[in-house]
Amino acid sequence: MLKKVFGSAVFGVDATTITVEVNVDSGIGYHLVGLPDNAIKESNYRIAAALQNNGYKIPGKKITINMAPADLRKEGSAYDLTLAIGILAASKQIQAENLEDYLIMGELSLDGSLQPIRGALPIAVKALEEGYKGFILPSQNAKEAAIVEGLEVYGIDNIKEVINFFDKGEAIEQTIIDTKAEFEKSLNYPEFDFSDVKGQESIKRCMEIAAAGGHNIILIGPPGAGKTMLAKRLPSILPPMTLDEALETTKIHSVVGRVKADTGIMSQRPFRSPHHTISNVALVGGGSYPQPGEISLCHNGVLFLDELPEFKREVLEVMRQPLEDREVTISRAKFTVTYPSSFMLVASMNPSPSGYFNDPDSPITSSPAEMQRYLSKISGPLLDRIDIHIEVTPVPFEKLSEARKGESSVDIRKRVTKARDIQTKRFETSNTVHYNAQMNTKQISQYCELDETSKGLLKTAMERLNLSARAYDRILKVSRTIADLEHSESITGNHISEAIQYRSLDREGWLG
Repeated sequence: MLKKVFGSAVFGVDATTITVEVNVDSGIGYHLVGLPDNAIKESNYRIAAALQNNGYKIPGKKITINMAPADLRKEGSAYDLTLAIGILAASKQIQAENLEDYLIMGELSLDGSLQPIRGALPIAVKALEEGYKGFILPSQNAKEAAIVEGLEVYGIDNIKEVINFFDKGEAIEQTIIDTKAEFEKSLNYPEFDFSDVKGQESIKRCMEIAAAGGHNIILIGPPGAGKTMLAKRLPSILPPMTLDEALETTKIHSVVGRVKADTGIMSQRPFRSPHHTISNVALVGGGSYPQPGEISLCHNGVLFLDELPEFKREVLEVMRQPLEDREVTISRAKFTVTYPSSFMLVASMNPSPSGYFNDPDSPITSSPAEMQRYLSKISGPLLDRIDIHIEVTPVPFEKLSEARKGESSVDIRKRVTKARDIQTKRFETSNTVHYNAQMNTKQISQYCELDETSKGLLKTAMERLNLSARAYDRILKVSRTIADLEHSESITGNHISEAIQYRSLDREGWLG
């Protein structure tokens, strides 16, 4: 007898429905075809033990299982439950009249209990698209899949529940969540808050500007000055994610199995801080079976590269294209996968190998040659994509011992959100540009017009500070953001002079 059960495979951040055809015939043998990987080939041992421990068995007949489309590679252990139910239905051990209305996924333990799977959200999205009535999956993934409205989601703990659901009509409790309420629950309670940071008012201001215009930023300062502490708090002042952004971000984390079972949807912007020993593939994504890398896991959030010159140069170079295109494409001989990667880059570095360049109290100094070698690890094209460079100085004891709390992240976020609203309106006709940092040359000349005084000020600064040509566009973009924060239609001399301060690495004496 032939039975069809439906599962799903995830490629990139999208799912493809897999039809599992189970045929039980006279004879002996177990044949599994349709390009399964080793984890799927081993499933018959798990299925046999799970069924036996629940009062059922794999029949001693010829079982042929095809996973269609047969030319598409299937991987992972998430098909255990799909195959098991198919075998039971095809061998008439259970009645399963409405099997074709459901998509079934789950990894079996030997006692019949279920382990969580990856990619529950993209699978649920595809199930709804293709008109399935419901999705049966492990209870640990149920909240994540239940974000998709219009699809019945059943979280189960043991294969026995599924067998009784189809065979005896016993109801399984449906998982229902209020996506909007779940999403808004933790919006105003960031884990890291700017009110914890003592002093550093100028750097907080700098962070506010970076968040308001989506500008990439690099913090330069000695060890212990607070660079990492400030970077960790940047996501808390970025505008709240929209529901669409939250779903897109959750989808990527779902593919790698990083969504927490108790949350379902991610409402906080992601913050990723990879170690400097990271490889190209781990940062950008890829592998023989492509997976999203760090730059996709921080989509709609912040990527923090601590000690930037310590990263391998080729690792930093592969980031250049995703920084421009806001997506990363991984090509293989048989297929191509595209992952979104729209993130804000925050980098930090010591000003010299010893970490104490320009510090009069430090006994350790580095020679000019050592300095040059250290700073030359960061390429010009990468620095081209960083709008704001700011020096972070250590906080004096008086500020550290103050009891007074600083301004909270929620208050700063309100100003940032207002500035972003101005930019959304400005670029509403563009599909590719959403905030100031993304402006091209044509838009800079259109939206960053300067009066004669401001032009003169910028000309003098460029000549006197020996600023490079690459700094010109960056200064205009940042000054446009500063003007937006002050709700100013035009860019004034004050905005220009503040933006000039944020180009430390372009000044003579830093990078040669």
